[in-house]
Amino acid sequence: MKIFTGTANPHLTQKIVDSLGISLGKATIERFPDGEVFVKLQENVRGKDCYVVQPTCNPPNENLMELLIMMDALRRSSAARITAVLPFYGYARQDRKDQPRVPITAKLVANLLVAAGAQRLLTMDLHSQQIQGFFDIPVDHLYAAPVLVKYLRDKNLSNIVVVSPDTGGLKMAHSYSEMLDAGLAIVAKQRKGPTDVDVLSMVGDVQGRTCVLVDDLCTTAGTLSAAAGILKKNGAGDIYAAVTHALVTPLGVERLRASPINEFVVTDTVPLRADTATLPIKVLSVAGLLGEAIMRIHDNQSVSSLFKI
Repeated sequence: MKIFTGTANPHLTQKIVDSLGISLGKATIERFPDGEVFVKLQENVRGKDCYVVQPTCNPPNENLMELLIMMDALRRSSAARITAVLPFYGYARQDRKDQPRVPITAKLVANLLVAAGAQRLLTMDLHSQQIQGFFDIPVDHLYAAPVLVKYLRDKNLSNIVVVSPDTGGLKMAHSYSEMLDAGLAIVAKQRKGPTDVDVLSMVGDVQGRTCVLVDDLCTTAGTLSAAAGILKKNGAGDIYAAVTHALVTPLGVERLRASPINEFVVTDTVPLRADTATLPIKVLSVAGLLGEAIMRIHDNQSVSSLFKI
């Protein structure tokens, strides 16, 4: 087994190989003067089971091209099997045609990954479940819930209600509420633009209760901050936000800092901006979870038991 990393999140990959007790695969990744990506594998991979860890986070185009070129290098070097490990699957927001003359980028990226040589995909908390169906290769879809829920349980919070910041995340919030043995509430919103949302109403009782907002990703924090605001208006107590992919922008940092959220709990699927250190943030690592999944895939064992807490 060989595990390689792109430049998107090398710290996570190092934690993964450390958890497995193996060394990181050697590869050179450079840029030509005009910006093109150059990759050279520095060790023999013929007949090896190879994994490339690369979240397609900011900058998504650079990181996606890096991943495609690394897999092409592995394929042309006679690797036995190539597994693309995307802790964060980018371009997933556009997963359907909800208006005329728009692309379905989640399917386009799926086609590119397979064309470049991916024979298997390992990913975490997809923006929508149906993206798994865009692939004709096996997809192992992990959840950050075991890591996030364990942390929330250890805090011994009382009188909890799990809140979905929008109707699309209701299924995710429901699963969290069952794992935390908590109530459930929903905030209904209408998106005015890529960075602005207009909160309409809330369903559920949050008066005097500890609220846990759950979402798969956060960029400009418009949804989270608006939802936290309406929770406070309805008499909520402490508010926690549990998010898998913290793709927080400067605007997001500003909004979170001004919001009534007491703690922002995230994972390390993507590298965090330096200015997020000014937030009440807790970063949990999913390296052990991904490492265990990689080992089980390599040994042809069940991955579904990793869903348990």
